[in-house]
Amino acid sequence: MAINFLFDGQGNAHYTILLAHGAGAPMDSASMTANAVALASVGFRVARFEFDYMAACRTSAGRKPPPRAETLIPEYLAAIEALDATGPLFIGGKSMGGRIASMIADNLHATGKVVGLLCLGYPFHPIGKPTQLRTAHLNDMKTPTLIVQGTRDLFGTREEVSAYRLSDAIEILWLEDGDHDMKPRKNVSGFSAADHLKTMADKAAAWAQSTIALDV
Repeated sequence: MAINFLFDGQGNAHYTILLAHGAGAPMDSASMTANAVALASVGFRVARFEFDYMAACRTSAGRKPPPRAETLIPEYLAAIEALDATGPLFIGGKSMGGRIASMIADNLHATGKVVGLLCLGYPFHPIGKPTQLRTAHLNDMKTPTLIVQGTRDLFGTREEVSAYRLSDAIEILWLEDGDHDMKPRKNVSGFSAADHLKTMADKAAAWAQSTIALDV
């Protein structure tokens, strides 16, 4: 299946970020769109793509469950090749999309193909199964990584994640009272979804600039 991209930001932006969607929502979901627009507003050229199983849902009846994350690695690699970005390239995604990107990041970073990794709501474990960790490959991660996580994300709360052994290459931005989409509850934290999107984007831009400076 041909890879279709959604683009946000200027075509001549200094750096590009390729984002994959989560397990249950497409590349043009409200959450993905909000994140892409926010990142584009701070200077990223954002490219979104869809895995085949999700794209198939647009033309077939009923939703299909996602395959195992590992089986989607070739599709992510194919998207990188099809994008053929010029200039510094970051990879990442929402939830499962970020997890898949994290599985390929070190090999790509070692060859200079990728500068860094951005995960928006990393699924540290399945909901309700806190002992089934998806962190083994994060222990020795070499790729500069920014994980943006809501403090009450059911896939990994701040309390849970603080006990994990993660590589020093990984930085986590915690968004107060944010859920898996990084949205806070109304009248609880004093922050809005728009506040958290701006914080995420501003942090990602500063992190990207510092990462590129170190990579030179």
